Parts: sequence; structure tokens; C-alpha cells
Amino acid sequence: MVRKAALTAGALGMLGAMALPAQADLKMCNNTTSRVGVALGYKDKEGWATEGWWTIEPEKCLPLLKGALIARYYYVFAVDYDKGGSWGGKAMMCTRDKVFTIRGIEDCAGRGYQKTGFFEVDTGEETDWTVSLSGEKTTQGQQ
Repeated sequence: MVRKAALTAGALGMLGAMALPAQADLKMCNNTTSRVGVALGYKDKEGWATEGWWTIEPEKCLPLLKGALIARYYYVFAVDYDKGGSWGGKAMMCTRDKVFTIRGIEDCAGRGYQKTGFFEVDTGEETDWTVSLSGEKTTQGQQ
């Protein structure tokens, strides 16, 4: 009887060691005191895509893409919903005001979208990455 109990405990220990692997995601942390809206650009096996809008509460984190990352570079544009202003950059991609998934980054206006500047995130080819949003905005809101 003792031998069977020991075997069961050992089997349970091995199951614990074989638990699910850590979740690999692209996460965004909002380290501001405002709610922010986030759009994401990336290149996958089908080409360029942009998606938005995720709303992230102040001092919270949210996964934007679930699973192991497949690209080295991702692009982010974020809007401060409470104080105005935004975080962006020089990588021009398509967005729109409502929730979207847009394929392609060419001729945004001709396809009925806005052309928006995203900032580049270099993940160094890691499979899991967290982007922290804080600091100076690239455009300022009303004071």
C-alpha cells in the first residue's frame, strides 16, 4: 500500500513538472494614468496587417497577440482617451476610427482609411514581448 501511494505522489509531481508552458504573447502595459486606445501593425505570412482598437485601463496590461511571436518588428500607435494626444512614429500604416483589421499598408486614403504613423518595436526575435506605454507623447492633447 505504501509503495502505491509513493508511486502516485511521484506521478503527480511529474504532471506538475509537465504543466503548460508559459504563455508567449505580445503584451502592452499602460503605465499612464489615462485610458489608452492601441492599434497594432505587423507582417505575417499573408503580408502586412493593422488591427485596433484595444482599450487598456490605467496601470494595466493586456495581450494584443496571443501565442509565440512570428516577427521581429511590430508597430504601435496609441491614443490617450482621457487627456488627448498620442504615441506614434514614422512607420505609416492604415487605421480607422472604429474597430478594424486592415490588410495592406498601401494607399490608405484611396481605400477609405487614415494614414497613421506607428512607432517600431524591435522584439529581437523573442517569442514573448511586453511593450510599456509611458512618457512623452508624440502629439499633445489639450491642456
